[in-house]
Amino acid sequence: MSTGKISNDKSYQRQLFIKRYGIVFVMIGMILLLTVITENFLSYNNILNVLSTISINGCIALGMCIVITAGGIDLTVGALLAWGSVVAGLVLKSTHSIPLACVTALVTCAVMGVVTGLMIAQFDLFPFVATLAMQLVIRGLATALSGGASFPVAVSAFTKIGLGKVFGVVPIPALILLVLAVIAYILMHWTKFGRYVYAIGGNRDAAIASGVNVYWVTVWTYVISGIFTGVAALIMTAKINASQPNIGTGYETDAIAACVIGGTSFAGGVSTIPGTVVGIVIIGLIYNGMNLLGVESYWQTVCKGVLIVLAVLLDKAMNKRR
Repeated sequence: MSTGKISNDKSYQRQLFIKRYGIVFVMIGMILLLTVITENFLSYNNILNVLSTISINGCIALGMCIVITAGGIDLTVGALLAWGSVVAGLVLKSTHSIPLACVTALVTCAVMGVVTGLMIAQFDLFPFVATLAMQLVIRGLATALSGGASFPVAVSAFTKIGLGKVFGVVPIPALILLVLAVIAYILMHWTKFGRYVYAIGGNRDAAIASGVNVYWVTVWTYVISGIFTGVAALIMTAKINASQPNIGTGYETDAIAACVIGGTSFAGGVSTIPGTVVGIVIIGLIYNGMNLLGVESYWQTVCKGVLIVLAVLLDKAMNKRR
């Protein structure tokens, strides 16, 4: 083997290593930096705060990752957060049944995902346009259903979903996020469905030629995103102890940012669930670190936007090399 070929192989292996694990080192570096420059970062209460924050964004981001991997986008997640909150709150108010409230919220969020997916698969609408339209529809329905007003959760035990701890230590929302991450990992990396999602995102025409049912796989990606967002809605409703039709504004950008930072390609066909989880943690660390340092919230938004741009530029550079 020539020296040049060996050098090229080493360069490729180095690039591959950075692509796979670079984001993990970024997360570790942020943790170390925040530990040094802030006083309370490693305190128990602050760690609980970080876990609570990333659990809601994380559930949404996992569903978003699946949609983007298939070459789509889901801008309905913020509105679905409000819809799930209102539906769960109304069911609790009328029946006082926690299981029924949870099931109803998840099923109705899934139905919204079915409608969105069918619009895209059946009528070949651009995902951005279809989900933007559905975002307005869902937000309007949530407002109409609630009368435009917030109302408290009728069953106090429901709040344990958002505020409870297992063995008095581990927050329940963090465990829910962990369970969803495992489910998403199995779906995307160990099942035929996951292989189809990657195939559609990588080359839709080739997937069709290979016999992949693009129609229903596309619909199912939005159904899964809807269900995962429904879980996030239950956590948030329990956490704030109220149903609110105006929550969730801007949450789609947090989910997209977590996915892109975690290595999900906007071009489709490239993603990892562990990478998305790391992206979720990084977003949470940014918010928490800036709060501890007293940075105004608008600068947090600026920082998030810059991170998305940098992640997309890095993705484009990696695609050119491939």
